Amino acid sequence: MSEKNREGKRTARERLVVEREKQKAADRRRRTLIVGASVVCVLALAAVIGVVAANAGKDDGSSEEAGPVVAPSGALGKDGLAVPVGKESAKSTLTVWEDFRCPACKSFELAYRPTLHELTESGQLKIEYHLVTLIDGNMGGTGSRNSANAAACAQDTGKFAEYHDVLFDNQPPETDDAFADNAELIELAGKVKGLDTPAFRSCVEDGTHNSWVAKSDEAFQKGRFSGTPTVLLGDKNIYQDRTMTPAKLRKMVEEANRQ
Repeated sequence: MSEKNREGKRTARERLVVEREKQKAADRRRRTLIVGASVVCVLALAAVIGVVAANAGKDDGSSEEAGPVVAPSGALGKDGLAVPVGKESAKSTLTVWEDFRCPACKSFELAYRPTLHELTESGQLKIEYHLVTLIDGNMGGTGSRNSANAAACAQDTGKFAEYHDVLFDNQPPETDDAFADNAELIELAGKVKGLDTPAFRSCVEDGTHNSWVAKSDEAFQKGRFSGTPTVLLGDKNIYQDRTMTPAKLRKMVEEANRQ
């Protein structure tokens, strides 16, 4: 083999070695980029998860619910979750689970209000109201919670029953989260004589009873009730009785009180 041919073969081999080394280097760079990108993605995902966790609940106002549970004045029952209306000496007790955004709750209140007022004012019946946030959970928003907190603030000043009725009288459409606006709740307080005070405003704006409302809603969920309103006379859910009327309820209370 001539010297020229040997030199040509050696040069070809050297070029091949060089090309292989270039390919290996390119492969190493590609692997490095892939690993680096994967690390960046993992770190970015971790950062997003951290931000989500840190901000969980901030948009719906649940961060205020992390505070201490402050029951309104005079609340009764386990964990002080029941707001009483009527005379303590009344023999019969009506337990009502309600949401101020709930249209069915408004229908019940408007239909039965005269009878309930008559029975409570005459000392025949006491009502224990439990406030829940069912519509907030179903529709989104914080109107159920904020209005329940405002009602609890009204209880602190002995004006719960009056403000309770005002809230239902002025209930917005179910899809309208108007009660999320504390200014709206304070404006409605002006319809109850003596309620719109600095103390009430501060209680509403600070969400003083938000954690208590959350605790009440938790009790509702644990009770596995079918929905709101849930209205119990003793152990009987009278709202599920399709034959129930205000007159029938009055008769049931009167008969129970005679026993």
